[in-house]
Amino acid sequence: MSTPAAIDAIAGATPVERLRALRAAVPGRIVFTTSFGIEDQAITHLIATAGLDFELATLDTGRLFPETYELWDRTEARYGRRIRAFQPDRDALEAYVGSNGVNGFYNSIELRQACCAIRKVEPLGRALAGAEAWVTGLRADQSGDRGAVALAAWDAEYRLVKVAPLFDLSRDQVVAFAEAEHVPISPLHAKGFTSIGCAPCTRAIAPGEDERAGRWWWEQGAKECGLHVDGSGRLVRDDDARAAA
Repeated sequence: MSTPAAIDAIAGATPVERLRALRAAVPGRIVFTTSFGIEDQAITHLIATAGLDFELATLDTGRLFPETYELWDRTEARYGRRIRAFQPDRDALEAYVGSNGVNGFYNSIELRQACCAIRKVEPLGRALAGAEAWVTGLRADQSGDRGAVALAAWDAEYRLVKVAPLFDLSRDQVVAFAEAEHVPISPLHAKGFTSIGCAPCTRAIAPGEDERAGRWWWEQGAKECGLHVDGSGRLVRDDDARAAA
């Protein structure tokens, strides 16, 4: 089955059924990228307990919270699986910091996006090189910009199927699952951090704010780093997948 054609075979009422369907539909490498937020921890739990042959990867930006590194270690110990780190290109990072300062990303949207491109987008490209499918923790109700997230879509940027097995779950449902299954989660969630990224770029949210309001809080507009958007800045949508297939 060709990779775009596999989209229609990825289905199921529950996240684990969807992950099993993905494994059955795609013969090649499947990569799950985790940032150790509660959604990603739930998916790691499902992959490990179902014994699915997925590669686990993370983007180690060098600016993560200490709590994230501690959770990374606990997660590997709990599930007996290594999570491969992909780190920024040293020369590119040294040039960026040399020109803009260690916290230059605060000075403009363009500099923040350039930092994300070095620390996250380029390493992601290496993590996904040669893969046929990419599993993410995206949910449709995380923010208004993510409302069109589909279970499976064709990602034209990386030329693979992108799957969000929790796409239609609420945060409360994910929290309930993690509690029931004793999934290890970040202590930052209890402090109001609903979405966890790099430490300088993430804060706890205030009551009534959406889940991603704490990311790049000093900026207005969409709260995305570039990992989940196409060249025009749009998130991958299901209708894109249909056109490609």
